[in-house]
Amino acid sequence: MCSSNGPILALALAFSALGTTAHAAVRVITGPTPIPHGQAEAKGDITLVNERLAVAIAVETAPPWAIPRGALIDAAPVVGGVIGTDRVTFADFLPNSWSAWPSDHQQVRVVTDTPGEAVVEAKRNWADVEIVTRYSLKSGDDSVHIAVRMTNRGAKPVENALSGFVLWSMGGHFFGVPGLPHQVEGPSTGAMADQIVAYDKDWAIAMHMPGFDRFGFEQKDLYKRTTLAPGESRSFDGWLQIVPRGDLAPIVAAELARAGGGVAHIGGQVTQADRTPVAAPVVVVEKDGRPFAWTVGERGHYTFTLAPGHYRFYATGEGYSETPKVDVDLAADASRTQDFAGLEPAGHLRLHVHDAASGKPADARIAILQGQAPVVEYLGRHIFFTRLDRVGQATLDLAPGAYVLSVQSGAGFTAPPVTLPVTIVPGQTHDADVAIDRLFAPAKQGWFAADMHHHSNQADGVTPPEDLARSQLAAGLDLLFVSDHDLTTNHAILQRIAARRGVPFIPSAEFSPSWGHFNAYPLKLSAQVRLEMATATASEVYAEAHRLGARVIQVNHPLMAGEGYLTSVALGVAKGGLDPAFDLLEINGAQPGDDDKVLARAWQSWGGDHPYFLSAGSDTHDVWNEVSGDVRLYAHVAGKLTAASFVEAARQGHSYVTHGPLVFPDHMFGSVVGAGGTVALGFELEAANGLKRVTVIHDGVVDRTLSYMKERSAHLVVKANSEKRGWYALTVEDEEGHKAYTNPIFMRPRRK
Repeated sequence: MCSSNGPILALALAFSALGTTAHAAVRVITGPTPIPHGQAEAKGDITLVNERLAVAIAVETAPPWAIPRGALIDAAPVVGGVIGTDRVTFADFLPNSWSAWPSDHQQVRVVTDTPGEAVVEAKRNWADVEIVTRYSLKSGDDSVHIAVRMTNRGAKPVENALSGFVLWSMGGHFFGVPGLPHQVEGPSTGAMADQIVAYDKDWAIAMHMPGFDRFGFEQKDLYKRTTLAPGESRSFDGWLQIVPRGDLAPIVAAELARAGGGVAHIGGQVTQADRTPVAAPVVVVEKDGRPFAWTVGERGHYTFTLAPGHYRFYATGEGYSETPKVDVDLAADASRTQDFAGLEPAGHLRLHVHDAASGKPADARIAILQGQAPVVEYLGRHIFFTRLDRVGQATLDLAPGAYVLSVQSGAGFTAPPVTLPVTIVPGQTHDADVAIDRLFAPAKQGWFAADMHHHSNQADGVTPPEDLARSQLAAGLDLLFVSDHDLTTNHAILQRIAARRGVPFIPSAEFSPSWGHFNAYPLKLSAQVRLEMATATASEVYAEAHRLGARVIQVNHPLMAGEGYLTSVALGVAKGGLDPAFDLLEINGAQPGDDDKVLARAWQSWGGDHPYFLSAGSDTHDVWNEVSGDVRLYAHVAGKLTAASFVEAARQGHSYVTHGPLVFPDHMFGSVVGAGGTVALGFELEAANGLKRVTVIHDGVVDRTLSYMKERSAHLVVKANSEKRGWYALTVEDEEGHKAYTNPIFMRPRRK
């Protein structure tokens, strides 16, 4: 968000802080940050600026995710005296993963304000632990030094806290700890560097933390496991480095300079097949067979400074092929010339995706299964979507070579994916028609699907609204949905997209106290969240949600450590304790290990007078690395599908959640059967991947389990006893291990 005076104020402050030259000294600015689109909007906030970067510290602005004040919430490069766009949501220190509360006092002051250096100190408490953070910026530096001292002022020890630095960017891509690919959390064993990097073509921001021993949240958090006896202190050092283009060479160089060991140099020329230079070559380096870093050259030339050792290099560029990999041993204090030649420019693939039976164009997601998928993500995607305005059509610019693509339209739910082999020739366009074999049509029976937890490009999300819509439609969802953290910024644009495509839109927000997250929907389009999450209780969250028009409150990832409301209630850290006035419990796609625990909580409630029905959301933030709708809510709407009718069906439990299988009951989920005697409950079961087994649940206990032989459709009849109060539900599993969980059908015997 911009300050109330918008870009004019930001520009004026930028010039007053920096002048028009790139050699300006360090400045301290108090007031709304001059960083465009910065979050620090209050008159007491502090911005540090030099000729290379700008960062803002929240003094009066409430930081996102209910983080205590005194935190760094904006950062941008400075080029030629001009401050760039804000690129972070939060980049700072946390005492124990995302546990930063209770904190009842925060104080921020300027310690040093000279042309050569500025220092800002923030003091706050985490329960009985005092945390003192100093942000230091020197003239000419491209890094802010963040020095933290934790002191246990209490009488009890602090044990095994995960204390460290986090980097949550705003947009762009993410390159985690080198040496630890595809790991979400765990020990630092195997780490090749001390940093994580958010980046795009024209910027890169690194968080350095020497000596970290664990990581979490998909490597966006770096920790040291910390134990403090009463009176004991511990110090932590981090560096937030900001680079004005997507080049990791300066980030590697900064780490080498801190380490103080020997260095080696490599450089050379990168040319195309016709021997002309590649304008902006990218040279990628691997270490021990894993991506380590890359550098961006100019006019066909590149240079790289690395620690001595054995590496493997290759060259590429935006839209270009990759050269063969070359093994190189770099000796200390030596320079090596390594040229790369033969890069070929992109070719083009035009796809036309349609339903096999009707011939109608179909929204689709296209994934590269085999072929060149660049490590440097701004060079080329590995996931693509068909267009919003020309349904079923997509043009892919791909480096030359052989590919195998997976074309998915409702894949795993209503249709299998289509595998498409294709060869891309430099400079040529290839056309391909893809027919989707649509197996099932839930909408024809009044069943409609939505992903009830999805982020766009606000806060920690990186998906622009147009791409959110493309991804959700390609997943076969019938409604659009967004729930950014405490923000409604993209509601209006998504409403316009939904209207253009003729589908309903459910506007939501994820209310995000540090101890629990809640989706509330549908919200009024013009509504803005005004509640300060740092101090709010659950009751106040619900009241704010209802003020904004919400009909339903959904507890997100309810049993997740830290941000799960029910877990926080059990631990006594949820402000205000338990307020049971919520509606739905979420099956969360990012926490699949919690499915059974959430089900157990829901089942427990179904035997009482206040049943909590199930909802589901993927918790997708990045549609190019996560899958929209990989778990979703199917709700039954008897009449016209609207946002209101869908939400009301979800509230009443006329729904089920699924990772794949489909379920069509003859007695509606959430309804009450009171016939007396034995009642036959019929279910039509469907699974694009083939059915494996069905488990019948009666009053929270397994009643029976039935096995199937990969059939895609089956009919099930459950003989239910309605002579006594109780409920029945199903768990359906397909051959890929994907499950569906139904809401209950209640048995209520008739009075005689």
